[in-house]
Amino acid sequence: MKIVRQQKLPRRLSEELADLQTWAAARAVTLREVIYVMRGRAYLLLVVLLTLPFLTPIPLPGLSTPFGLAIAAIALRLALGQRPWLPARWQRLALPKGFLHRVLTVARWIIRLLEKLLRPRWAWLTETPALKQLHACTMLLAALVLLLPLPIPFTNSFPAWAILLLAGGLLERDGVAVLLGYVVFAAGVLYFVILGEAAAQLLASLLEWLRN
Repeated sequence: MKIVRQQKLPRRLSEELADLQTWAAARAVTLREVIYVMRGRAYLLLVVLLTLPFLTPIPLPGLSTPFGLAIAAIALRLALGQRPWLPARWQRLALPKGFLHRVLTVARWIIRLLEKLLRPRWAWLTETPALKQLHACTMLLAALVLLLPLPIPFTNSFPAWAILLLAGGLLERDGVAVLLGYVVFAAGVLYFVILGEAAAQLLASLLEWLRN
């Protein structure tokens, strides 16, 4: 009699983040501890986690730059086809007490949306090594945009959503989510082009006014 063994599927994104929310509810934690708790898929889950605050109204005084740098560092390693890694100094970065719990509470609707959206499909987009490196390059570019100190609406939202969809798609082997990530990234590029043209026209008008 032939025994068919069922392959154990990875846990859903919402389950991983819910466990993390409970674990970090009332204590300060370091990125090293977060990586340890999330284990196998730790670095992509960490990218999702660090992206969430850019989507919510929670302010990030002093944390926006290290969060963006951490996302960029992970994406760079993936883009080079290397195992994700963060310097020990960054892993010792302590998140304030209850910070992860508050972020995940506010972002719960986003997590629920991802839960409904993400499922295994078009797996070739998420399992082909060369394409995985391309996706990581796109996440790296988006992370670098997050580092720009631009107090302009949606300048963080477009790159953050692009990263979230790309990382979530890779985690859940969802090629459709990956494609949506590229759509959002392209929309963000268009938004920045429009902003640049508007700024150039405003500057030209200002110079013309000063000459008269």
